[in-house]
Parts: sequence; structure tokens; C-alpha cells
Amino acid sequence: MAALFTGKVLMANGDEDEVETERELNRALENKVVLLYFASSRCPRCRRFSALLKDFFLRLTDEFYVERSSQLVLVYVSRDETEEQQRDFLRSMPKRWLAVPFGDAFKRELELRFAVSEVPVVVVLKPSGDVIVGNAVEEIQRVGPACFRNWQEAAELVDRNFLLAEDPEDWTRRSITDPLRRLKYKVDKKKNKEREEESDEVS
Repeated sequence: MAALFTGKVLMANGDEDEVETERELNRALENKVVLLYFASSRCPRCRRFSALLKDFFLRLTDEFYVERSSQLVLVYVSRDETEEQQRDFLRSMPKRWLAVPFGDAFKRELELRFAVSEVPVVVVLKPSGDVIVGNAVEEIQRVGPACFRNWQEAAELVDRNFLLAEDPEDWTRRSITDPLRRLKYKVDKKKNKEREEESDEVS
């Protein structure tokens, strides 16, 4: 995916820092579904959809809603008329969003590449840069966060939600009675040990 952004600069919304090195971009975009959000803060349709998209993104990435953030990144490609408009809009959006800097010619490249004529448009990309959905606005409105599962499968992401063998306490319980069985085995072991000690004392 970083190939699409090679030699480009993206802004991190949280602190308006540049994410410009290939290594930083790889880390930010690697093994993730990428949403390119083309919009303008002055467009009434975009404003309505942006509120929905903000909630959609938070429900998939914010620890208030999910235990582990989904493998999702969003890059805002602005059609705002001024840098101030873009900055004001981004301040109201999630801190994890990235953005193409205002006035960057790369914005026009992206619009031409993905044939963006009207906004809002959400292009959904695989980590490789291949298109999963040309415009997911209607799908996001209709299905909500559940559509991420389809994108995740289409993108063939490497699942990060695995547990290491060295961490048996965190294994997912196989049944509701599992804690009771584990407690019973501990009690049985303790009783057996006490019996062995008693028999050793007698002999």
C-alpha cells in the first residue's frame, strides 16, 4: 500500500505531524484496509455523511467500543477551499485519521486515479493498493461497521488477533464451565498431594 504513497507526505490528524518517511508510512498502512475519504467540509451531503463516517470509524477503532482496534486506516483527501477549512474539519474528526496536506498536487492525482467527480466518496483499498469498493458511501450508510468484515476478508489481512502459547491465562475459554473444571483439577491435585504426604508419614 505504501507504494501508492511513496515519496508523498501525509499529515497525522492528532498532532498535525507529517508522516513522510517510507518506513513511517509502511507502519501506518501495513496490513490494513485503507479508506480514502474524498469530501469537502462545505458540502452539506459531506457534512451529514462525515458525522456517520466518524461514528463508523470510532466503532471499529476506539477502545471504548472494541477491545482491539480494527485493521483500518482512513486518509482524508480534502476538497476544501482553504487550509483553515480543512484544519477545522479535521479537528472535529478522530485523531487517528491521516490527511493529504492542503494544496498538495497528490490530491489531484488521487482524484484522477480513482475517477472522483462528486463528493462524498470513500474508496476502499487492500494493503496492496487494489480497489475493494470504488465508493462505499452507500454501503457504510446501509450496513454500518458490519461491512468491515467483508472488506477484511477481501483484503486477505493477516489476523493479528491471536494469542501466544506462552500466555495460557489469556486463552479463550472453551466453555462456560471451563473455570469450574480448572478449579476442580486444582482442588483434586491438592487433595492427592495431601494424601501422598499422609501415606508417607504412616509408612
